Amino acid sequence: MRLMQDVLCGEIEVEGTRGLARQCRGTGKQRSGPAKRLSEGKECERNMADSGSRERTMLLIKPDGVQRGLVGKIITRFEEKGYLLVAMKLTQASEDLYREHYTELKDEPFYARLVKYLSGRPVVPMVWEGYNVVKMTRLMLGQTDPTASEPGTIRADYCIEAARNACHGSDNLECAKREINLWFKPEELISYTSCTHQWIYDEH
Repeated sequence: MRLMQDVLCGEIEVEGTRGLARQCRGTGKQRSGPAKRLSEGKECERNMADSGSRERTMLLIKPDGVQRGLVGKIITRFEEKGYLLVAMKLTQASEDLYREHYTELKDEPFYARLVKYLSGRPVVPMVWEGYNVVKMTRLMLGQTDPTASEPGTIRADYCIEAARNACHGSDNLECAKREINLWFKPEELISYTSCTHQWIYDEH
């Protein structure tokens, strides 16, 4: 634990941590020795605690994910990460809904094929809540093309082709809000605090 704090706070620099270390270093009065390390360590902890923002994102398990029995495995990934499930349902959506959902892709050559593939087939839309959940969901899913995804991501582990990549995740916070409103009524979104919250977040 001490080693990790030293790495993040700039006491030890290893490959891949320099950017984070620079962000975490203290900006107060210059000190040296143990006093400087203690000051920078506290500043690092404050920056890390304040870096997150509580968000909600839309995750859609597509027909291939449902048919292949991946729903439970995908949910488990997010639960084990520590995110909070606030809405979920099994449904079959119309072409009109998908056309609105993917409106930013309407000029793409695959748009019509995508809408046709999704329409009328069982899917599982859900909403997850947590700090930086929009960004982290994208990272957990991997690239649109599974062959370009990092090992350990959902698409790298479970998918082969981009046309059957199991899930959709909101691109950004604004997109997430729009998509959640498309798929869920306000009363379908549950607000609650998990009993595990204090073991996942340090908000003191």
